[in-house]
Amino acid sequence: MHEQNMVHFAPIGCVHSPHQDLAGMPIQPPAAKEFAGTIEIFPEFSDGLKDIEAFTRLMLIYHLHKSTGCNLTVTPFLDTQSHGVFATRVPKRPNAIGFSVVRLLGREGNILQIGDVDILDGTPLLDIKPYVPLFDAYQNERYGWFEGKLTDIDVARSDDRFKK
Repeated sequence: MHEQNMVHFAPIGCVHSPHQDLAGMPIQPPAAKEFAGTIEIFPEFSDGLKDIEAFTRLMLIYHLHKSTGCNLTVTPFLDTQSHGVFATRVPKRPNAIGFSVVRLLGREGNILQIGDVDILDGTPLLDIKPYVPLFDAYQNERYGWFEGKLTDIDVARSDDRFKK
């Protein structure tokens, strides 16, 4: 990649969660209903939290800081078949960017209490966007190889297959 095409991001905060290791973590927020955590927004960004309490859910965009390398074809947690990385949500990606929709439980200054946390403790947070169902939830859409594979999402957990 050419230097003029490089993109640089700086974290706006840090996600704190009970998940200390990648292995055993829930693989998506619907599987993380019993897990709560916090987001610490750095003081210089705290004014950006104005009016956030009015939302039930937040979309978090973060750096997958423990992910190294990239595999363009992968076998994801919910399948035994290989797929292109862009047809999955696995962490070993060309850009180590993660995305989760979490519940907003409360706010105390620059600290947000969140639920449905499927994020590793200490994860650098890049951005927050409010979840708005009219914009973000489309009904009756096709969802590729995921169809028929989501019945056990509540108990699905990650393993160490993407650590290497």
